[in-house]
Parts: sequence; C-alpha cells; structure tokens
Amino acid sequence: MTTYNGQTAAVGAGAPRPAGLHELSAVVERVRASVESVIEGKPEAVRIALTVLLAEGHLLLEDVPGVGKTMLAKTLARSLDCSVRRIQFTPDLLPSDVTGTSIFDQQRMDFEFRPGAIFAQIVVGDEINRASPKTQSALLESMEERQVTIDGTSYELPSPFMVIATQNPVEMEGTYTLPEAQRDRFMARISIGYPSPEAEFAMLDHHAGANPLDDLQPVAHADDILKLIDRVRAVHLADPVRRYAVDLVAATRTHPELRLGASPRATLHLVRAARAAAALDGREYVLPDDIQSLAVPVLAHRLLPTAETQLGRRTVEQIVLDLVARLPIPRPQGRG
Repeated sequence: MTTYNGQTAAVGAGAPRPAGLHELSAVVERVRASVESVIEGKPEAVRIALTVLLAEGHLLLEDVPGVGKTMLAKTLARSLDCSVRRIQFTPDLLPSDVTGTSIFDQQRMDFEFRPGAIFAQIVVGDEINRASPKTQSALLESMEERQVTIDGTSYELPSPFMVIATQNPVEMEGTYTLPEAQRDRFMARISIGYPSPEAEFAMLDHHAGANPLDDLQPVAHADDILKLIDRVRAVHLADPVRRYAVDLVAATRTHPELRLGASPRATLHLVRAARAAAALDGREYVLPDDIQSLAVPVLAHRLLPTAETQLGRRTVEQIVLDLVARLPIPRPQGRG
C-alpha cells in the first residue's frame, strides 16, 4: 500500500475499484467500444481522446493523410449524443464563419445574432492549419473561455465543449503554422500512425463495403459526460504528485535545447489529464505514472527547440522523455 498526503493507494492489478467509479467505467467502456469498432488497432489514441474529453480539454490530431484523423474525431463525436459541427478549414474561411455574426433584421429594425459553427458541443476542425491566422485566432476565446464575444456581447458555448482538430505535418504548401497561443490551448497532441498489418487487413473487411459511421449510434448522452467530468474533478491529487508535475513543466523552461518551455496552462492541463487518466483506470487518486504517461502528448507540442537542437535532429518528444527519465519520482509518504 502506498500513501500520498494521507490517501492510501492500492497498487497492483488486483486492487478493487472504488464504488464511485463504477458508473464512469461503464459509460467510458461503451464509448471506447463504439470508437474502436471503427478505429482499428489504435487503443492508445482512443484512450487519449477519452482522457482529453473527460479532462475538459481540446485535442489536436497531427499525422499524414489517410491514417484516420478525421475518422477518429467523427467517430468519437457520433458515439456521443451531443450536438456536433464539422468545420472544413480552408484559406477563404472567415472568422465570422466560425464564431457567427450579427445581421440586421429589417422587420425588427434590430441586429440579430446568427451563431457560427463553433456553437456545438463537439466541434471537428478538419485541416485547421489551412485557414489564415486571422481565422485561426477566432478559436482562441472559445477554446479557453467557452464563450464567443461578438460586437461587445458574450455568448456562452454549450457544455460539454470540445474541439478536435486535425492537421497534416507533411504537405505544408498552402498551410499556416499554428501560433504558440493556439497550440497552447490544445490539451494534447497525438499522432495516430499507420495501423498494423492485421488491423489494416481487418479494416478492409469492415470499411471496404460501406461506411462504418452509417450504422454507429450514440452510446452516451451529454448529461452522462457532464457527470463524469464532475467525477474526474474529484480525483485526489496529492501534494508530492502536484509538485512533481510543476517540477517537470518548470524543467522545460530552463532546458538548454529549448527556446520556449511549457506554460503554466500546460501544468494545469497536465494535472487535469492525469486526473482523467486515473479515473479511466478506476482510481480515486493520481500517481506519478499518470503524469509520466501523459508528459509527451500534453507537453511536446508546446515546446520550441533551438536551432542547434533542430540541426542535431533531436525532437521535442525525445527531450520530454529525457526529462521524465531524469526527474526524481516523488517518494510515498508512508507505508501501510
């Protein structure tokens, strides 16, 4: 038994699950099974997506074309009984197409607000880096504050609210690099990667004849997700684990191979995601292992390497893994 700040953590596969997490586990398993019925052989990508959802974050899917980025986003959205909007980001997309605009109503002789595509619980932004920086900036307020301000009036977005964006890191012609402020608002960035030969073979059987999304039905309601989010907020985060997260993020700010480290928002996102990961594992408490497993997807996309680091072909993912390996793990406060 391991104790962090008075919380006893039962370590081991045979540890009983707290009764309060039974409902969460049942709902999450339904959503996971629904998504994995379409996304073959990528359980870790599905897990990160669910973690970000329950941690009230936003997800950036960055990978080469054709590996299922948009399919993962659409499958997760369709598995939930939530309002869903898809935005195809193009160079001619305007900020008002995203946020909405005020139109003058001649009958009422007054302006009427017409909501944009951002007014949905799950927003799928496809090829987000193909829109201009001006249009990309239209997402900043909504992703951080869950509201949109038009002509001095703020309009609250529905809850839960999650942006799942995709981008292609290879074909850069006609694209606009996401600014640091935009990347920092995404809780995690993941790459799906190519499927295994077995998963690709199974995909040919399931996807070749028909679109698997056609028969996909919602398996969880928006109210279920809100209850789960409240449950995740209550997951215990002991002071030693909290300090470990702060030290890990702070280490990126003084690393000689980085010219920009992670922000305080990154620390907040890291502990929120760790709480969700612990809940997905049926635990009422966060372990250092949760912080370590999420360090790369939560921190790497926020970091900027120096020119020398890029010339040496060192990636920010490798730097984060090195920091995780070097930083001392907090010791338990007691044994039981």
